[in-house]
Amino acid sequence: MTELLFQTESYIREFEARVTGIDADQHAVSLDRTVFYPGGGGQPADRGSLDIDGTAIPVTAVRKAGAEVLHVLESEGLPAVGSLVRGAIDWDWRYALMRTHTAMHILCGVVWRDYGASVTGGNMEPLHGRMDFEFERFDQELVREIEEKINIEVAANRPVRVRILPRDEAFQIPDLIRTKVNLLPEGILEIRTVEIVGLDLQADGGTHVASTAEVGRIRITETKNKGGIFKRIYVALDDQA
Repeated sequence: MTELLFQTESYIREFEARVTGIDADQHAVSLDRTVFYPGGGGQPADRGSLDIDGTAIPVTAVRKAGAEVLHVLESEGLPAVGSLVRGAIDWDWRYALMRTHTAMHILCGVVWRDYGASVTGGNMEPLHGRMDFEFERFDQELVREIEEKINIEVAANRPVRVRILPRDEAFQIPDLIRTKVNLLPEGILEIRTVEIVGLDLQADGGTHVASTAEVGRIRITETKNKGGIFKRIYVALDDQA
């Protein structure tokens, strides 16, 4: 099992780990611990490198494989099982995604709190993202209103807290039931939650900044009607928070 260091501390940039397995077909290694986020929940996987015997080898892909995380390497050779490596993520890529992911939660929180609209999907790239909602009413006046409100939440500098809860405890929280956490497979015994204090609470596996102020200004760049009550909102962030 790979220890997922990013789950409890998203600001770690480098780490040491031991090789626990090799997948020759995928040209990948699994480690006993990692800072690399393997992707999921609309957030892309991390980029970076593994230092093997003094040589930094680019990591070209990261993916989950059961309880392990596979790190696909660019070089031809693979380190031996048991060897020690040092990993480093592309921090600019990661931090941009942390800001973007938190912006998505701010948008979800405002839209649910003020309009009762449920989110139905989403996706993101660094500094850009889109989310789909169920809206009865949707016009440009409402879009401008939402943009103003989400930036008020950015300026409020709300703390972002991560907790890992026992399944039974998580299922007692109304906000988590709203986001259909009860549909998670029975084999998942712990639920990781991300809370924007006073605004939003969701079960979530991705990486986030420590406060809404770090997100910086959020711009709604486009909207689309996906048919019926289904509406799509596109957002973008500035290069610097």
